[in-house]
Amino acid sequence: MEEPSFKLPEIIDNDNGWGPSPVMLPEKFRDIPYAPYSKADKLGRIADWSTPEQREKESSGRQRTNYRNYRDQYTAFGHGVSNAFAYAHAEDEASFSVVDNRSTAQKKASSYRTTGGTKGRTSGARGQTNRNVRNGQYQRPNTQTRNTPGGRAAQNAVRKRYGWKDYDKPQRARDASVNVGPDWKVLEEIEFNWLSKLNLDVENVEDISLHGFLYYYDKNYDLIRTKSEKPLIPNDKVRYFVSTSKDPIIDQLAKDDTATVFATDSVLSLLMCAPRSVYPWDIIINRVENKLFFDKRDTGVYENITVNENSFDPPLETGDKDNINSPSALSMEATLINHYFALQVVNEGEKYELDKPNPFISSQEDNDMLAPTAYRYRKFDISIKEDEDISIVVRTQLDSVVKTSGGDSSLITIRALNEFDPRSQGAGGALDWRQKLDTQRGAVVTTEMKNNSCKLARWAVQSILAGADQMKLGYISRVSPKDNTKHAILGTQIYKPRDFAAQMNLSVSNGWGIVRTVIDLCMKLPEGKYVLIKDPNKPVIRLYAVPANAFEADDDLALEDGEEINEEEEVQK
Repeated sequence: MEEPSFKLPEIIDNDNGWGPSPVMLPEKFRDIPYAPYSKADKLGRIADWSTPEQREKESSGRQRTNYRNYRDQYTAFGHGVSNAFAYAHAEDEASFSVVDNRSTAQKKASSYRTTGGTKGRTSGARGQTNRNVRNGQYQRPNTQTRNTPGGRAAQNAVRKRYGWKDYDKPQRARDASVNVGPDWKVLEEIEFNWLSKLNLDVENVEDISLHGFLYYYDKNYDLIRTKSEKPLIPNDKVRYFVSTSKDPIIDQLAKDDTATVFATDSVLSLLMCAPRSVYPWDIIINRVENKLFFDKRDTGVYENITVNENSFDPPLETGDKDNINSPSALSMEATLINHYFALQVVNEGEKYELDKPNPFISSQEDNDMLAPTAYRYRKFDISIKEDEDISIVVRTQLDSVVKTSGGDSSLITIRALNEFDPRSQGAGGALDWRQKLDTQRGAVVTTEMKNNSCKLARWAVQSILAGADQMKLGYISRVSPKDNTKHAILGTQIYKPRDFAAQMNLSVSNGWGIVRTVIDLCMKLPEGKYVLIKDPNKPVIRLYAVPANAFEADDDLALEDGEEINEEEEVQK
């Protein structure tokens, strides 16, 4: 029996070009020229069993302006040519029909769209309907005048805000608050949607110590109205914003094992209100043995106050240093306004001394130039299980004190909202305070809660962490929209911090849940330095592992620029 074998066929290469060799072609096909293919040729669809006449008949009732009716015009293969591939549709297709299996609601909606929204109208509007149909397209009748509320002007305003022309708006590609180094390692990435679902009730609070001094609040400022505005007076006194790792009180509490985690109200409120934030930020987390320190960079701007961060059209950074309505210029303006306002509305005639002196001054000369501030160190128990002991010590700040009707003293915080130019870009649809503040203060507050959701949430959280009984809110506006150096006080308002948080739908329990989640993540990591960074353009936070000397270059750069950073304290005017 012969063994099976495989014999390769003869292969003839084409030395003159691509394709089969003419030697392999039959004799009758050898002289047919090859038609070259150009990339500019329009091939159209891969398979189209309908002829151009059928497509034209089907689309005769549609709008002529629809680009689908005149695009991809080509002649189907085999159309009008008698060849072997031509197939005549005659009796086979005559008996074929498509079953409409759509629901009744879908049929009505399709019929309504097809008739331009006129199906089912009464006979009284029939004539108007016919007049509003032009060239097969339904034109909506103009039933509102330009001057009536909700008329054409209001419709144009809505189109301007949410219309299709918004495509040409510049993209808000923001830079990160800190440059990510090549040797940084991403450990965790958490989306804001997930953070918003966390929850932790914290009830056990303990006051550890109270430092500094305060002045009593001047209640005459509660009588200010827009018609009796007062100028805002600049003040040269300073206020200390010391980082967590450089606070001598926190350092001693850590040595005494008073708590597991240490932070300031500025850093902690930023983390608790993270889902509301839009601008980028970063928090340094140092793990030393079994303790965590939530800290800030020396060159950071954590105490700078943002303006219209949550607006649908926030202020745009144009790169022009002279633009007084840029995000950086407005932030510096708002920070100075808050500093000046808190110093102006207190009465320096009577001082309210606290239990211990200010821990950040070393001489009486420094005390004379110091702004009245109370530093309250509080311990919060954030344990979940009964057998665990996890607590956090927070350094909080208070701005003034108020005498109650019973003769007691009530500690308060003081904040200020500022108006720059309600007609400029980035105003976020704000109302004119000089016209609306006295008569429609609720609308003004609602607009501010919408445009500055993150800022107001942080203020409420800071007041709650400090145990403040009240939060004084001032309304400051520019004397002239073109001048960011002169301001006037238009009014004040008082809130209870928890009522204010509830009014803006702020959940403090959700903030504590976020804090506890970050703590649990860091407790699983070895000792070292970590950075929690908010993505500049996405609602995401990322946890990085960084080298121990990650930010030494930033500190050296700050010293070269002339910003004095002392080993024990950082002063911001």
